[in-house]
Amino acid sequence: MHARFHTAFAALPENLSSALEPFLRHDDFPAMFSAADVAEIKQATGLNDDALAFALLPLAAACSVTPISHFHVGAIARGISGNLYFGANMEFAGAPMQQTVHAEQSAVTHAWLRGETRLASITVNYTPCGHCRQFMNELTSGTALNIHLPDRDVATLGDYLPHSFGPKDLDITTLLMDKVDHGFKIDTADPLALLALDACNQSHAPYSKSHSGVALETSTGKQFAGRYAENAAFNPSLPPLQAALILLNMSGEDCLNVRRAVLVEQKEALITQNDATRATLKALGCQDVTTLTCR
Repeated sequence: MHARFHTAFAALPENLSSALEPFLRHDDFPAMFSAADVAEIKQATGLNDDALAFALLPLAAACSVTPISHFHVGAIARGISGNLYFGANMEFAGAPMQQTVHAEQSAVTHAWLRGETRLASITVNYTPCGHCRQFMNELTSGTALNIHLPDRDVATLGDYLPHSFGPKDLDITTLLMDKVDHGFKIDTADPLALLALDACNQSHAPYSKSHSGVALETSTGKQFAGRYAENAAFNPSLPPLQAALILLNMSGEDCLNVRRAVLVEQKEALITQNDATRATLKALGCQDVTTLTCR
């Protein structure tokens, strides 16, 4: 079992810990459960979907990376597939606060990067801030997304974000989590660059049209890719580097162990991720960063 789960796991009820142990015993537990896994755990524990998501929050919060605030937030996103995806807040010492990832962003992006196309609900241990409410308003599930919080009745994103402003107000029909392929190409045989290109081709940038993707390689040789997730309100947009770091972290890898990175973005795009990507990776100890433009 990954060391980050030890304390939270030890505090779980015995029936739940027994049901989860076969999944969590491996260091490479991907911080998600398939629909089949969920069904097995529910049968063993007697928990329903909502109760199970709440019970898993301490494990999700254990994935937090918080060298600045030491404040741990966990989130569980339930896809329409029935899969459950962990999310946790992430901070990067030495980088601007704007590079921070919120737990809801983490869970949503985790689900998106693993192929989920729509969320049924998100469960979180603290009230979503305005930043996260606006970020989630970009999703295919829209304001109908159910939000579950401890000791409160379930409410929709629309209840938390009344009179919302979102993609529909700008006549945008392709939403975050829709399947897309922008068809960009680059001239390289580098597998890490091609992974970044694939992420760029699935990125969401309907406002600036500045599509981008990042691929990371760790000191263990594992590779992770992230896509740009743009927002109608601009500021809640999630850079591709942060998306890649979310998947890296959820997979049990250390953000300080990134040894190489490739950013792929469009040539002469209105928005470039280059400077922010390099600055944040430098704060994480990675100097080997390549930027390539696609066509």
